[in-house]
Amino acid sequence: MSYARQILNTYQRALKVDNGLLAAAIDAASDCAQACIADNDADLSEPNLTEMVMCIRLCMTCADICTATEAVLSRLADHDPAVGRPLLESCVAICRSCGDECARHAQMHEHCRFCAEACRRCEQACQELLDALK
Repeated sequence: MSYARQILNTYQRALKVDNGLLAAAIDAASDCAQACIADNDADLSEPNLTEMVMCIRLCMTCADICTATEAVLSRLADHDPAVGRPLLESCVAICRSCGDECARHAQMHEHCRFCAEACRRCEQACQELLDALK
């Protein structure tokens, strides 16, 4: 069980969203940020750097948005839909874009394959939480 799930289970008051969906989104955002940071570093070591520019840029943006999403979702006890929904929508969008770009390089660069997988998982988890908050 993840730390996010363990901590959510200790809350004294009921959350307005399913603990499992919330924990899954927090964990996926954390994993995606880490994967994007590591992939970005691996991209920078590739011999044909000009081919990797878009991937590098998207990974940097994705890591930033996933980190922000993870932080805000971790404070969802007093959820403000005006903040949470747009952030989740942004996370879904950047994970889709970054995942698509990393998937383009996945056959040649295994690090891009791992990053694409993390992006897809985060995109799905954030979309499921977003759907539950509607």
